[in-house]
Amino acid sequence: MAFDIEMIKQCYTRMEGRVKAAREIVGKPLTLSEKILYSHLWPGGEPEAFERGTSYVEFAPDRVAMQDATAQMALLQFMQAGKKSVAVPSTVHLDHLIQAKLGADQDLQESINKNNEVFNFLESVSNKYGIGFWKPGAGIIHQVILENYAFPGGMMIGTDSHTVNAGGLGMVAIGVGGADAVDVMASMPWELKFPKLIGVNLTGKLSGWTAPKDVILKVAGILTVKGGTGCILEYFGPGTETMSCTGKGTICNMGAEIGATTSTFGYDASMERYLRATDRDDVADEANKVKEHLTGDPEVYADPNSYFDQVIEIDLSELKPHLNGPFTPDRATPVEDMRAEAAANNWPTEVEWGLIGSCTNSSYEDISRASSIAQQAVDKGLVPKAEFGINPGSELVRYTIERDGFIEIFENLGAKIFTNACGPCIGQWAREGADKEEKNTIVHSFNRNFSKRADGNPNTHAFVGSPEMVAAVAIAGDLGFNPVTDSLTNDKGEEVMLDEPTGWELPPNGFDVEDRGYQAPAEEGTDVEVVVKPDSERLQLLTPFEAWDGNDIVGMRLLIKAKGQCTTDHISMAGPWLRFRGHLDNISNNCLIGAVNAYNEETNSVKNQITGEYGEVPATARAYKAEGIATIVVGDENYGEGSSREHAAMEPRFLGVRAVLVKSFARIHETNLKKQGMLGLTFVNKSDYDRILEDDSIDIVGLTSFSVGEPLTVILNHADGSKYEFKVNHSYNPSQIEWFKAGSALNLIKVASE
Repeated sequence: MAFDIEMIKQCYTRMEGRVKAAREIVGKPLTLSEKILYSHLWPGGEPEAFERGTSYVEFAPDRVAMQDATAQMALLQFMQAGKKSVAVPSTVHLDHLIQAKLGADQDLQESINKNNEVFNFLESVSNKYGIGFWKPGAGIIHQVILENYAFPGGMMIGTDSHTVNAGGLGMVAIGVGGADAVDVMASMPWELKFPKLIGVNLTGKLSGWTAPKDVILKVAGILTVKGGTGCILEYFGPGTETMSCTGKGTICNMGAEIGATTSTFGYDASMERYLRATDRDDVADEANKVKEHLTGDPEVYADPNSYFDQVIEIDLSELKPHLNGPFTPDRATPVEDMRAEAAANNWPTEVEWGLIGSCTNSSYEDISRASSIAQQAVDKGLVPKAEFGINPGSELVRYTIERDGFIEIFENLGAKIFTNACGPCIGQWAREGADKEEKNTIVHSFNRNFSKRADGNPNTHAFVGSPEMVAAVAIAGDLGFNPVTDSLTNDKGEEVMLDEPTGWELPPNGFDVEDRGYQAPAEEGTDVEVVVKPDSERLQLLTPFEAWDGNDIVGMRLLIKAKGQCTTDHISMAGPWLRFRGHLDNISNNCLIGAVNAYNEETNSVKNQITGEYGEVPATARAYKAEGIATIVVGDENYGEGSSREHAAMEPRFLGVRAVLVKSFARIHETNLKKQGMLGLTFVNKSDYDRILEDDSIDIVGLTSFSVGEPLTVILNHADGSKYEFKVNHSYNPSQIEWFKAGSALNLIKVASE
């Protein structure tokens, strides 16, 4: 039986009336995305025909999910909200703080030993406030959500950008910062700019070496890392019905890499099969009663150009296998072209590791198809040229694939089976030799491949592919290997070819597991004590940020002008820094250390205008803060792309940064800045980026009349006494302006709770 079945029934009960009302308000047939959005409007608000990309709308999501790295700060904030329990079903999943090194059993125990203080904190907070708790080793948050909580037509938010994975089961699932999660858990409306809609029409059928992963790799190449910003991707067409539910999840999962608000598919037979296979017959039965509302209206898909802001057409029968990378997930290269592309760009072609798993590709189907390639290597006498690492997505999957012999197949190739956790995908990989920073190539079935992402080595060229393609390329040890056309030499000196992968959508003998790793919260949490030691290096109670003083901000110093790509990994690195995610002061020592300084082309080296010397970014920021000098950060295009981590907004705020001025923002990061009482501004004229000099004193004026749609003015006071003024835009609505004035959105929640 499903979790929270009564909540799901209530969602479906109100859906028909709300969809009908929305159709009348909008005056035309509705997409699936619109049906879900309109059926989750905050109660009491006046429904209207919202303008896509413009209207700020308040929603009431059905549930909240948090992973351990982000849950710490989210729950530290929730503890300040003055609530006795969470208002909607919520869960915490311990998956990010487990390092991949030796193998599952040893790594899991080592993680528990090292992170016991944090795990105990999260467990006690979950008990106190009625939050479901998934223990370390239970699995990766998004796979566990798909197996247990996701349901067609639902709406959820999660403190991880890959929350969008639940779109594979027909949800609108959106990655957010912790402050957004606090809103929903504290029974406050959750605000989102009504998304634009991109329709992706899938025709044909996947075959051979082409996998669902190749769909999103292709889409990423079309839209780029910012092409989906502010949009929901809605997949439709006959091709969708030929793919598994978990395959759809893979496609939605990596939609985060194109900046999409989320991605989703309409309810179909594959989703019903998955629900029933994961012991949720009751959800499938309820969904079948309202299935006409769990997909777009027929008129929409018959004439998509009239209903979507953009339409992409992909014929699955003609789609080629891809590898995307290096250093960015949108650099899409068909496998058949990789050898030439690698030669032209001087990429190392010797592949050292093949990594399979992560929240993107760790389903039973994924592992079974990859293992079919591994079994061929054993049967045909092929010795893998690269090392293998496997991260199962959940204990349910791990137990089942072990029962069915897939783990043994990989172990026969010398693979390391890591814990059911994120591991190398988020930099939690103790890779031997990575500290030497040698130029090398790896292939993986993950979602992101930014510099230093997997192993901390800036010279690791990481390429993203399907699990079966990763297996084939790792066996060959050659980035240019194309299993469709190329042969390999076996241990007898014979030339052999790999056959096309095979696998199962779902386990023929059903899923099985002894212990899923779930712990229900205490029935009454009032007496549960949450302990945070004053001298802890891992956890720190929060002090509210100061409210705006009512004046323009003058005399700011430039902390850094970041050049080029500046993701949340560059602003607040993961890897070894994950251990400080619950301690704002300590983790602020990684603030912007990965960003490239436009003036000297170096990382973590900025000029201190007090001393005239160059130093580390966090230390320089602390020096300004100690002198009472406000600072500003300037950035390039799509600033803050990548993970949802709100630490990338909280750290600069904590260190005295008052404003972030960029050419353009990634959606989640811009929202996170607003939530923390920061000014997130964009250039009206992007060339003004070049006008900002390293030793400028900078003013922002117009704040005393800060209002919706009215630009502010930036004044650059140059060292030679000259000045330059220019206009900057903002996207603040009335509520968000109040967040700024109050010092943070959380400060307003506290006032409302008192």
